[in-house]
Amino acid sequence: MVELYFLLVFMIIGSVGALQAKDLLSSVVALGAVGLGLCLTFLILKAPDVAITQLVVEILSIIILIRATLRKDLPEVPTGGWMFPSAMGVGFAVILLLVALKCFPDLPVFGEPKLRVAQHYLDSGLQETGAANLVASVILDYRAYDTLGEATVLLTAVMGVLAVVRKVGRKKPDQPEEQTDA
Repeated sequence: MVELYFLLVFMIIGSVGALQAKDLLSSVVALGAVGLGLCLTFLILKAPDVAITQLVVEILSIIILIRATLRKDLPEVPTGGWMFPSAMGVGFAVILLLVALKCFPDLPVFGEPKLRVAQHYLDSGLQETGAANLVASVILDYRAYDTLGEATVLLTAVMGVLAVVRKVGRKKPDQPEEQTDA
């Protein structure tokens, strides 16, 4: 439970940082940190499907928001500056390998379920829900709020993307406003 408090404080600090940032790019990065904290919170609360959805939507949203905040393309990196990016890439790969080696022994043996809830769904799904399709009964009966949350996250992401990439309603700064009769 301490992890949840830590993540909550982390997300609050990230939110305040996003609000207090002096430029838009820093604000977007702080907002991305809040989304990452929310993704980790979903993992701790044993909702990996929502965490994966949150992570995918967060990454896509951050990419789109960063692209929208940058007015010009990023400048080219001069030649000769390959040492630091290469070292960062190798360091990331080593850290990822070490974490994987630490986590893989904790995974259950293939085919041996770690959670026992699936057996309950198989045994009593038809009697409790009346649905012949057990996948649909799990999604719509047992995990309805979870499915609603995922659909809300995806809908919000689509609306955000459409708001960023739309062209209708945009005007150039030197273009005068058009008067319409209403």
